[in-house]
Order: sequence, then structure tokens, then C-alpha cells
Amino acid sequence: MNITNTTDLKNAIRSGAYTFPGCYPLFFITSDGAALSFDSVKANLRSVLWSIKNKVNDGWQVVGCDANWEDGELTCEHSGERIESAYCD
Repeated sequence: MNITNTTDLKNAIRSGAYTFPGCYPLFFITSDGAALSFDSVKANLRSVLWSIKNKVNDGWQVVGCDANWEDGELTCEHSGERIESAYCD
């Protein structure tokens, strides 16, 4: 899912951290290609929204949301926590 504005991000957060149907784990992708967990985006929501609104490539500008299918080593760039995968757990 592409995230082009703050409304897109808010809708993605409201939809939850798992796909429906299927319950596959989701994560956010920043403009510089980093992965962010749902928890990190929620905890830093003000910074993320500001970066999207002002189109600032500072590591907080979220541009997409995708399912983590098979990367068992994907970690959140901010927190360092492992991002759950659909098929590697």
C-alpha cells in the first residue's frame, strides 16, 4: 500500500498491524528504504505525520506499508525489535 499523505497513514494505522483477510504481519517503509514497526510509528506519530506532510526525508517519512512474508531477520530501524514474518516464525 502506498502512503502519500497523512490520511493514508492514519487509515493504515486504524486498519491494524495485520492484513485482513489472512492476518499477515505488516510494517511501514520509509522514503530511505528503512523498515519501521507499527509500535515505532505509533510512538513517534507526531514526527511521522510532520515528515509526511512536509515531505522531509529524515527517516520518519513513511511512504508505504507492506506485509513481511518471509524475512525472518527484518528489524525495525528505530527500535531494533524484530518485525514478525508470515512464514519464518
